[in-house]
Amino acid sequence: MKSGRLLSILLLLQTRGRVPARELADRLEVSVRTVYRDVEALSAAGVPVYAERGRHGGIELLAGFRTDVTGLTADESRALFILAAQGAHVALGLDQALGSALRKVMAALPAPHRPAAEETSRRILVDATRWKGGPRRAADLQVLQDAVFADRRLRLRYRHSGERETRTYTVDPYGLVSKAGVWYLVADRRARPRLFRADRVRSATVLDDPVRRRPGVELADAWEVLRRQVEERTGGLDVTARVRRERLDMFLRLNAGHLAELPDDDGTGEWVTVRLSYGVVREARQLLPYAAEVEVLSPPEVREDLAAAAASVTRLYRPAAEDGS
Repeated sequence: MKSGRLLSILLLLQTRGRVPARELADRLEVSVRTVYRDVEALSAAGVPVYAERGRHGGIELLAGFRTDVTGLTADESRALFILAAQGAHVALGLDQALGSALRKVMAALPAPHRPAAEETSRRILVDATRWKGGPRRAADLQVLQDAVFADRRLRLRYRHSGERETRTYTVDPYGLVSKAGVWYLVADRRARPRLFRADRVRSATVLDDPVRRRPGVELADAWEVLRRQVEERTGGLDVTARVRRERLDMFLRLNAGHLAELPDDDGTGEWVTVRLSYGVVREARQLLPYAAEVEVLSPPEVREDLAAAAASVTRLYRPAAEDGS
């Protein structure tokens, strides 16, 4: 709606100062011509807004002009009080600031919308952490934040999963991402995007050197590339197994990351065939906890490895009198 677009332009100009017409058009998903028409409408309504053309031009409010505008709808008011990933604000040291900001927003809301916003904050809760995630080393985000906001390079001492020794990296940070309750640093190393789990950073030092990001690349761009790399990483080993039907839902839920495709289930029979993908043979040992509820059908090397692993567990727990020792 035009009224909402006019309000968006006004709020952007109040917070940003001079903004190029093309940027406003891109943000609002309209043409530059429409932006200029909207500016004329604001001016006709008494808002002191003007446009300057040229290379360094843009649209700007008269210096010193401010207006207390919210214009929030009922749904927008509710949306502000549904706080996704509340733990993220605590981790960043912003929980008190968030509470203060929400109180100010509440005071600025149109009176008819305040009860709905208050009710939403009591009735809707979003917890972005996974069930039974297990204990994790606390991530110290302060130095990482300092580098991100100061646009400085970082020197990290970092321990990769499965390694005892730390490695040292000099990186160019784009920002921090919270994914299912886990914090990641997105950064370039030697002009290539890298992902570092914050809780594996053993120490971090902000360097005096300015950050050297790739031109035109933002945090969201780098994160999208890295996210796809993780999610689309293909295994080199195709495994076919069968799962007892009464355990199928749980199995699919817990092994979604290794499913090559959804099983073709006709709803009959005791067993359902599934196809999985792993990086190496030993990785398929993740199937051992299912005991007799899951049987690998192929390839033979995976069956042999699982049989050997199961035999070693049997020997470990077999009473000494039974094995003749």
